Amino acid sequence: MAQTRFNALETINSRKAKEMEITPQKISEIFAKDVFTDDKMRNHVSGEVFKSVQKSINDGTRIDREVANQVANAMKEWALQRGVTHYTHWFQPLTGSTAEKHDAFFETSENGAIEKFRGELLVQQEPDASSFPNGGIRNTFEARGYTAWDPSSPAFIMGTTLCIPTIFIAYTGEALDNKMPLLKALNKIDESATAVCQYFDKNINRVQATLGWEQEYFLIDSALYNARPDIMMTGRALFGHKPAKGQQLDDHYFGTISDRVTAFMRDFEKQALRLGIPVKTRHNEVAPNQFECAPIFEETNLAVDHNLLLMDVMEKVADEHNFKVLLHEKPFAGLNGSGKHNNWSLSTNTGVNLLQPGKNPKENIRFLTFFVNTIKAIHDYSDILRSSIATASNDHRLGGHEAPPAIISVFIGQQLTKMLDNLEKNVKSGTMTPDEKTALKLNIGKIPELMLDNTDRNRTSPFAFTGNKFEFRAVGSTANCATPMIALNTIIAKQLQEFKKSTDARIKKGEKKDMAILKEIQKLIKESKIIRFEGNGYGEEWVKEAAKRGLSNLKDTPRAVQKVSEKKYVDLFSEMGIFTEVEYHARQEIQLEMYQLQIQIEGRMLGDLAQNHIIPAAVKYQNVLLQNVTGMKAIFGEKEFKENCYTQLSVLSELSTHLTALKKNLENMLDMRKKANKIEDPFDKAVAYCDTVKIHFDTIAYHVNKLEILIDDSMWPMPKLRELLFTK
Repeated sequence: MAQTRFNALETINSRKAKEMEITPQKISEIFAKDVFTDDKMRNHVSGEVFKSVQKSINDGTRIDREVANQVANAMKEWALQRGVTHYTHWFQPLTGSTAEKHDAFFETSENGAIEKFRGELLVQQEPDASSFPNGGIRNTFEARGYTAWDPSSPAFIMGTTLCIPTIFIAYTGEALDNKMPLLKALNKIDESATAVCQYFDKNINRVQATLGWEQEYFLIDSALYNARPDIMMTGRALFGHKPAKGQQLDDHYFGTISDRVTAFMRDFEKQALRLGIPVKTRHNEVAPNQFECAPIFEETNLAVDHNLLLMDVMEKVADEHNFKVLLHEKPFAGLNGSGKHNNWSLSTNTGVNLLQPGKNPKENIRFLTFFVNTIKAIHDYSDILRSSIATASNDHRLGGHEAPPAIISVFIGQQLTKMLDNLEKNVKSGTMTPDEKTALKLNIGKIPELMLDNTDRNRTSPFAFTGNKFEFRAVGSTANCATPMIALNTIIAKQLQEFKKSTDARIKKGEKKDMAILKEIQKLIKESKIIRFEGNGYGEEWVKEAAKRGLSNLKDTPRAVQKVSEKKYVDLFSEMGIFTEVEYHARQEIQLEMYQLQIQIEGRMLGDLAQNHIIPAAVKYQNVLLQNVTGMKAIFGEKEFKENCYTQLSVLSELSTHLTALKKNLENMLDMRKKANKIEDPFDKAVAYCDTVKIHFDTIAYHVNKLEILIDDSMWPMPKLRELLFTK
């Protein structure tokens, strides 16, 4: 194993940046070249068919079979012209990011073979759901699943395959994926937000949620990756002595991007742009070998698909550059983890960002309406947001003093805090005089002026307002953005419904519309005040303060999932039409099972590496020292032996201490894992893995790391963190 390590290091020394073909093409010339866009569809189908598809996208109406046949034929002809041989329904099962099952276009005939692609294959396929867990929905004797075309997300080409974004449902109709509930949540936010917008502009007939994600990741050389079985199997280094230099100098964040990495970035960005992913930003992140890319904002469903597609593209392109992409939230202990900040906002068909302060009091009342309702939704349903980003890998990151804490709070900045405090104080419960109304509206009208100088940011907040959007910072880098977006859009849609109901009731009682809105906003400000926090979320003081306020601090996935199993949360998603009760509990079951399995894999990997690689290396070095000590004793005799062998004896003693402790903790972990495996209840099993198995990981890693600095470097079996992080 040690030889593998040194072979890897030797290989890296010969690496050079991949030469990239310099083309004179503008980005606009290659953007969406591999996507079956509206323009391409318009060129391949009749005007009536095109209008029918657009109506289906906009209104959610069913596409009839004849239209589907024409679109399918158009897709096939376009794809065949580009050398495509197969098609696949590209979907998002609950086991991971995406899934595919490829089928050839050709069918046999009396005269040989013919390329065919019918409407029924576009609209529906049966990929077989027997391999996909669905938390009790699936019957083992009837394990069918169906995929159905999502026309709002365009088809695209990957290699020689036409990929068709689809939803994935059980044979009984339950959702088995993330796309179907996301589409339902987006429809609800559209309905609820549009209804509220009618107070301000009758021309607004559609509201869409927008999403801009920021993808953080690490890069390591593929040779080093292959020499670290723990990273290959779990996505993170389960042990490794912290190098002398980490991120303390910030020289990576502010440094130049190396040639090899730049070549990789240019390559995957080019492919991303061809797939219609509007990647715009690239830069170093804080930790060594950590980077980030981000696109322009898009409609949420499309943005989710594009993020999943980008992660796939990054991994494929990385292989061509002899890199491996690490998307794990905390691949290296003691260094910054990787998140995927979800920047969320609402935009109207009239081109208005509902979270952008306006130029006059009327526009700012609209802004405050959606701004305050969002905060109120987070206050009422913070546990849902926490659960939506809960995974075994993200648990490592949250609260790690470089990422937001597990406590959900909202940061809005000093100036908007002052604005809300003034509204809470100055809106009178009774009838207001004309002067009071004028003063209030003038104050509200000052928001744009204030926002121009709103430069304060709080990087410790999990949910922060950043001028014209909310940034959900607690989302993990491996996450499917659909999960937090389902949660966020559902809870805000629900809150907007409640706001509309209460405001209408005030108007019915005789209050003027503007005052009814302002008084309802005032009420929401008071009710949601405790969720707002402007200070340092990393400090212990906030943990104590949050407890005083009654805010949840759900530090691990099992507790986060268990918390939202309460009836009020189940009823919310059922009432909003996002999940049935069966679907809701099924997803919780899968979430807990995935957590338990990830911890199980990490535990097995730790045991394997410690028993088969670390302990043998330590014993081998012990034998070398013992031979040395025996020889020294023979030469110097009993009198001088101890003084002359002080170093060797000290190292032998430390080796023995850490070996004994390592072995005992491994045995304890194994015993606890055996006990946990006998538990049948998903929640109890996940808790057992969290509380009785995972707790040994840090202790085992501690003793392995101590052995690393004791053992001769030439005998250490796997690449060290300094090599993984600083070898270019």
